[in-house]
Amino acid sequence: MDTAANYKILGNVALGPDCQVGDYVIIGVAPAGRREGELETRIGPGALIRSHTVIYAGNVIGANFMTGHGALIRESNRIGDNVSIGSHTIIEHDVAIGHRVRIHSGSFIPEFCVLEDGAWIGPGVFFTNVLHPLCPVLPKCIRGPVIGRGAKIGAHATVLPSVTVGDMAMVAAGAVVTRDVPARMVAAGNPARIVKSIDEIACPWDYIAHPYPGADEA
Repeated sequence: MDTAANYKILGNVALGPDCQVGDYVIIGVAPAGRREGELETRIGPGALIRSHTVIYAGNVIGANFMTGHGALIRESNRIGDNVSIGSHTIIEHDVAIGHRVRIHSGSFIPEFCVLEDGAWIGPGVFFTNVLHPLCPVLPKCIRGPVIGRGAKIGAHATVLPSVTVGDMAMVAAGAVVTRDVPARMVAAGNPARIVKSIDEIACPWDYIAHPYPGADEA
């Protein structure tokens, strides 16, 4: 393991081989109500954890994990292989992230969100998980969005609670998604509306006929 001089790796943390840990990183922070070392934290081989990242205890993270600077990852998440989380992004607790997911800088992913394999989250994206803040039965109905395989969420989009964005769907930059987006559809606007299929998207510079494979090729 290649580590900087200034970092903290707390109790019951297992790092795989060939991990790099930057300055002022803290791994294994105990959440409220737990003691240090009570929850196991595992990070697979080949991680690159850049400076000022904080990772709470109870996370299980796969191989080749990467963070930008100052990322915050709360407790009890399940994160697959080859996942990248950008600078100053916040991942709250109990989030499920599949393999090959890219979350860009400055995004917010709250509790109980699901990001399936290959999902791509642009910079400054905000997910929400509560329909009625401060409702007296709030703990019963916290539900984050589900982002399907290969779906793409454009910069500064907002996705509301319980929304499903289907496989290979695309949400345009700045959209506010209030209802489900079917697989392979493009949603844009506030509130977001379906505007086309990804199969109708053409490259404006003629480098390629279509930027996304057809359903029979995906």
